[in-house]
Amino acid sequence: MKRIGGIEAGGTKFVCAAGTLDGRIAERIEIPTGAPAATISRVAEFFSKHEIEAIGIASFGPVDLRPASPTYGFITMTPKLAWRNFDLVGAVREATGVSRIAFDTDVNGAALGEQRWGAAQGLDTFLYLTVGTGIGGGGMANGQLLHGLAHPEMGHIRVPHDWTRDPFPGCCPSHGDCLEGLASGEAIRRRWQRGGESLDAEHPAWELEIEYLALALANFILTMSPERIVIGGSVMQRVDWGRLRPRVQEILGGYLQLPAILQEIGRYVVPAALGGDAGVLGAIALAAP
Repeated sequence: MKRIGGIEAGGTKFVCAAGTLDGRIAERIEIPTGAPAATISRVAEFFSKHEIEAIGIASFGPVDLRPASPTYGFITMTPKLAWRNFDLVGAVREATGVSRIAFDTDVNGAALGEQRWGAAQGLDTFLYLTVGTGIGGGGMANGQLLHGLAHPEMGHIRVPHDWTRDPFPGCCPSHGDCLEGLASGEAIRRRWQRGGESLDAEHPAWELEIEYLALALANFILTMSPERIVIGGSVMQRVDWGRLRPRVQEILGGYLQLPAILQEIGRYVVPAALGGDAGVLGAIALAAP
């Protein structure tokens, strides 16, 4: 039986899977993200063991998603210099011999996976956020993955920064104290000289984390009006959802008189359901005919 290939191309690892469009994975592998040529060679070696009819790629970015662009399928201005301006779609097509390749961001891929098989089933307008080493966001509007002039960069929005409470200047190389610069796993590590996994539940890091995430969620709710917000990523495994959700309500200040916000926020701001497979399952779904 022919299978669909999925690649979640991340800055630290490539997750590759061969599966079917009903969400079943026949085989899965993780490949450390090294130099492009070596990494793509290992990707091709994995897929050579399967009869693959199409491949979906959900990639770290920024990426060029404009089909008419001469650099469609490229990773563009990434801080990973070896991958900057790299033709990822072209390299995978050449190495695997598979001509039908779909391409989107890693967060849009995870959003699609959650919509097909996870926490956003039945919805056509929702947001997916990941809060890990970095912060990214994607999602759907009216059943279409979010695209525009480029693609969403939700981790780089600006949120209020109380310099007295939090003198940390932020760690984003482009913006300093944007959301990612203040609330990502890397921001936690640099601010406290330890990773979040080593901080106890009462450490002040988590109150700051809740504040920045709640501010961001309120912004997204007011600007995009999603039917649900699904959040994944390693940092969220340590965040107290029972404190995050009421803080979102407080920041919104009763402006939105909607049951989803006022009475049902526990079903409105929710954890991702697919864990580490969201991105690669979404990549498989991207390649659907």
